[in-house]
Amino acid sequence: MNVGILKVEIYLGDTFSLKDKRSVVKSVIERLKGKLNLSVAEVERQDDLRFAVIGISCVSSSKTHADSQLESALNFLEEDGRFFVQNIEREVFSF
Repeated sequence: MNVGILKVEIYLGDTFSLKDKRSVVKSVIERLKGKLNLSVAEVERQDDLRFAVIGISCVSSSKTHADSQLESALNFLEEDGRFFVQNIEREVFSF
């Protein structure tokens, strides 16, 4: 069993309220879940207007597949256009 974990900090420069921020973050989370079938949640900085930290995980029988899923998620985030990807932490564990 292989578990892939991706932690991504994003900068939302044009948000002026927590409502605006949550709208963008919730949309991104739902789209990642639906498109790539990943587990996704906002994990840090929930009350910060300009930043959000999104945690993404997947479980696979193949380390290559888990890494590929995380790469697809990262590409999806970088192509969104509503925010900038700041910091990325990525690991794939084998059990």
